[in-house]
Amino acid sequence: MAFPRPKPTTMETLAMERANPPFNIRKMSIAMHGSEKALILKEKFMAEIARHPAFKLSDIHDLSKDELRERTMEKFASMVYFVTNESLETFQLRMQLIGIADPSFWTRFGVAYGLFLGALRSGATPNQLSYWIDRGVLGLNGVIGCFAMTELAHGSNVAGLETTATFDRGSDEFVIHTPHLGATKWWIGGAASTATHAAVFAQMIVDGKRHGVKTFVTQLRDTKTFTLMPGVTIGDIGKKMGRDGIDNGYIQFTYVRVPRAHMLMKHTQVSRDGVVTEPPLAQLTYGALLGGRTSMVTDSSNSAKKALTVAVRYAAVRRQFATGKNELETQLLDYPIHQRRLMPLVAQAIAIGFTGLRLQVMYEDMTQALDTMEPSDPNLNDILDKLKETHATSAGLKAFCTWACLDTIDKCRQSCGGHGYSAYSNFPLMYADFAVQCTWEGDNTILSLQAGRSLVGAWGAAVRGKKLAPGVAYLNDSSLLSAKSDSSLSLSDIQRAWNCVAFNVIKKAAEEYVRLLKSGKTKDEAMEKCSQSRFIAAKIHTIGYIFRLFREAVEEMKDDEESRTLKTVAKLYGLWQIEEQQGYFLKYGYLDAQQMDKVQESVDALCQEVRGVAIPLIDSFALSDHIINSPLGRWDGSVYESYFAQVQAANPLPKEHPYFTRLIKPLLERQNEDMEDPGSAMGLDDELKEIEEERKGE
Repeated sequence: MAFPRPKPTTMETLAMERANPPFNIRKMSIAMHGSEKALILKEKFMAEIARHPAFKLSDIHDLSKDELRERTMEKFASMVYFVTNESLETFQLRMQLIGIADPSFWTRFGVAYGLFLGALRSGATPNQLSYWIDRGVLGLNGVIGCFAMTELAHGSNVAGLETTATFDRGSDEFVIHTPHLGATKWWIGGAASTATHAAVFAQMIVDGKRHGVKTFVTQLRDTKTFTLMPGVTIGDIGKKMGRDGIDNGYIQFTYVRVPRAHMLMKHTQVSRDGVVTEPPLAQLTYGALLGGRTSMVTDSSNSAKKALTVAVRYAAVRRQFATGKNELETQLLDYPIHQRRLMPLVAQAIAIGFTGLRLQVMYEDMTQALDTMEPSDPNLNDILDKLKETHATSAGLKAFCTWACLDTIDKCRQSCGGHGYSAYSNFPLMYADFAVQCTWEGDNTILSLQAGRSLVGAWGAAVRGKKLAPGVAYLNDSSLLSAKSDSSLSLSDIQRAWNCVAFNVIKKAAEEYVRLLKSGKTKDEAMEKCSQSRFIAAKIHTIGYIFRLFREAVEEMKDDEESRTLKTVAKLYGLWQIEEQQGYFLKYGYLDAQQMDKVQESVDALCQEVRGVAIPLIDSFALSDHIINSPLGRWDGSVYESYFAQVQAANPLPKEHPYFTRLIKPLLERQNEDMEDPGSAMGLDDELKEIEEERKGE
């Protein structure tokens, strides 16, 4: 008698997926992390935070807002130790990992160190910076900072902020004031409960003249008693969509006085006599924005990889329906449509990861150049052109990478079926926590338009014969306008496709802008009128830019199994995005309908090819079970056992039902009142019978 073949366990299934990978997972992981040192540090950090009680994550879905905030603060002490004892490079890598594990804490700590300290580093003179460091900014022993920029009625438009800082020459002080409700500082992380000082962005007024928005260090609370300083009103803005570990608050100032020396004066100076000296190079202030945008590109990749680790492992072990003559139900990952759901997203997350690595190098080089640059520097114009280009490119990358990540998290959730809707899958919290990335440090649509504006300017410079910075250098090659595919769909053909279409959509936006100018519109009016064309230009340029940086990184690698696999992944990313944006490639004639069909067939085949190495690829993301915090994505594949155990542990049944006596029992035991039957009262049945007999008699 033949017995049916036993169904492999989920753990056995995942082990089979890992058997005999075509590449070395360790080498692949090193490539994705930029260096072996970075990977080793990440593994060290994962082990350290996994054993730290304050970084317990398994119960985070069941904590209240107040409990989350308290736990966030519990983590501060350990991080203060590391920030004061590690190199900046090492600490940034540590925080990068913590950003994946606990975005709320990453943000709250980042407010103190990334934004408040960042404002000091970018805006203070050397002596001012030393002053604040001496007063405990680094160790949080004396100063816990927050970043008071956004207001109730103003966010992205920093130039339009309405809090005022009026110079009082008699006392050598600035008077910080909230003139009306709309100027209330709003969304200020750390303000509600924990900050002692704020970097306040306010309109500087000297002798009745406005000089634009400057930054003023303003004390909010007494550091001994924690009571509010005179003239400072603070409140809690309450429940948010996500990141409840952050105590976001509002601040109102009623004629709060701060010493003139508390204005950060690296760029603009105000003397004791009220003489204002503006910076010779206003563009230098761009540099302060690049660091945040660079980190958000990297975070987009890391957060997408976290979601994909869960979704792809789950798809490998989850079996649903038997197909053909198979005795076993089919793994979700073997269905072509499921491969289509996830494999392009894997390619996209990897592409954004390599873009983040290269962007970080560009940012460091740019920072070094800006720090050493003098107005008399012979390379001044080249450096400023590159700064403008990097600033605009980073705006587009921040927008489209964060959008891509948020979309990835939700698609991963949907791909896990009903279990993905459970809080314990970690998708709901991932989505809620990441969603704000599309809004802060510049609303994505606004940043896209900034990038589009810069591209319109670059096209104009190219028309005038100027040699452009590397990121937009393809605009110097006018032959791209009418380029056609060679049908090879090779990496170089894909790159030429993106260059061609980006050139065309940028040209359309620029010509629309020029036409509007000629019709009598002002520059600002013309820019607004061609917003949609600028947005499309930014989108196509940015996707092509990501592909280019990914392709360059892969082609610079040694020719081995790892690089060959990554070339396949790069090809999948480039072609999938062409398919997603196919209207533009058909519109501008780079591909015809038949070639576009070939693109679809190639994407199908590449999804199947990448599916074959999906689990080893996911493993190379190097994320521990503690970091992903989802039973559906367990490394060993014990999905159902881990899920059931976590649900049981988090939801014990109470000994006594909490509301049976008050609500359920009265419902069950209620007495139905005797109700008169309206039909009987009317004699309706007899009446209907008579009507029926009369009808028959007719």
